[in-house]
Amino acid sequence: MLNTFLTKRLLLLVLAFAVYPAQSHEQQQEAYAYTETSNILEQFWELDSDSKRGLYTLRTFQPNYVLPYHYTNNINSQPASPTRGPVEAVDQYKDHEMKLQFSFRTKVLEDFLFHNADLWVAYTQTSLWQAWNKDISRPFRSTDHNPDIFYVIPLSQTFDLIPGELGLEMVRVGLAHHSNGQSKPASRSWNYWHVSSAITLGPVLLESTYKHRVNEPLEKDDNPDLIRYQGNLETSMTALIGRSTVSLERSGEYFSMERGNWKLNVTYPLSRSQVGGVRVQLQVFSGYGETLLDYNHRQTRVGIGFLLLNI
Repeated sequence: MLNTFLTKRLLLLVLAFAVYPAQSHEQQQEAYAYTETSNILEQFWELDSDSKRGLYTLRTFQPNYVLPYHYTNNINSQPASPTRGPVEAVDQYKDHEMKLQFSFRTKVLEDFLFHNADLWVAYTQTSLWQAWNKDISRPFRSTDHNPDIFYVIPLSQTFDLIPGELGLEMVRVGLAHHSNGQSKPASRSWNYWHVSSAITLGPVLLESTYKHRVNEPLEKDDNPDLIRYQGNLETSMTALIGRSTVSLERSGEYFSMERGNWKLNVTYPLSRSQVGGVRVQLQVFSGYGETLLDYNHRQTRVGIGFLLLNI
């Protein structure tokens, strides 16, 4: 009863972040001008000559955040896969833990092959930490490692491929490895090619990523049914509402609405005078694949914490 009450209270914060505080028309226009999506994307990915920052400069990739309270309605106390079987059950896991994500990238080739196109390498680490579980010495329950190499090609500077106000800004093509670094039977991993596109419309950003798995022999495959549960197509829509950001993401097997997952992220600056600084973050997840260890485990999770540095 208490968990249901807490979940409902946290979900109500979505509306609070999106509409509070109320702003005048002039303030909203100023915020929109400051956070125009295409300009942010251009600076983030260095899509034109003026935004280039050279090679080997450390930059943010995926969001960096710490969610001190991260509740699940269905903790995975005994992960299993078809080829690795079940791990030893841990009934002492608590349904609330801490989630951390750190992600960085650096450019290794600039203005390569195509005008203003760049080659990047990146690394993302996501952990679920039983930080509030002193009874079993606060273990890290799951940590995912995701190195990636990809090539970013700007499009809007040279081509206007979509009529009207929609702008196809860029295409990203790459190869990634994703694993949890554990030994059997808890080992989970896969390699995949990926291609992404980003489309902007005023304060709205639409992104889509298709992942094509690199096949491996069954005896070496930790999770042969991963795509069936977690999916291989990610589509997200991010809206800039004043100083708030609201992002909704759907992952699934192609366009199927079975299995897969939904993720909602809402952020608001901790200091209203520093929009690009630390932000309060609310995250809601529902479905399969919160981590690789949970790729075939369905749950709903709610977390609240802080979105960190953006460099």
